[in-house]
Amino acid sequence: MRKRYQETPDAAWVHDHARTVDAQVSANHPLHGHVVCGTGIPVDIPVSVHKAVGGESDFPCPGEILAAALASCLDTAIRMIANLKGIELSHLDVKVSLGADVRGTLMTGDNVPVGFQTVHIGVDLKTECDRAKPHLHALIDAAEQSCVILQTLRAPPTVKIERSFGYSTDLGTA
Repeated sequence: MRKRYQETPDAAWVHDHARTVDAQVSANHPLHGHVVCGTGIPVDIPVSVHKAVGGESDFPCPGEILAAALASCLDTAIRMIANLKGIELSHLDVKVSLGADVRGTLMTGDNVPVGFQTVHIGVDLKTECDRAKPHLHALIDAAEQSCVILQTLRAPPTVKIERSFGYSTDLGTA
């Protein structure tokens, strides 16, 4: 793959997808939604609004899905790089905690930003054979550099939002 991408850089572009759908949860429901992730074998994820902003937190909230994306991305980066370097892992646990002052979202605090203000990542790693700590630090450093979600958070891309409006009419009434 690496050689192919060096020879044909355009072949290295991927586009990941997710979308919300209102087939299972009405668009008028204020506290729950439904997202479909992926295109190959799509995964349905029910979502809820966090209880800190008036929701029920009975399903994953978007922040938890972001934390899961970051944890899973760093986890797989560590696994892939360990494999490339011949490091056999016996245990890997990546924990992500995102912190936000919800006053920003609720527009109740002066100058409180909307969004997460803190990110804490913990990596607990054990190997099959004793490895010097500098090798393990180098493994984690390389995984950090390869983790698409982490690097996106560190250097966010330009975001464009397309808008489409319409209205529904009840054609059955006169």
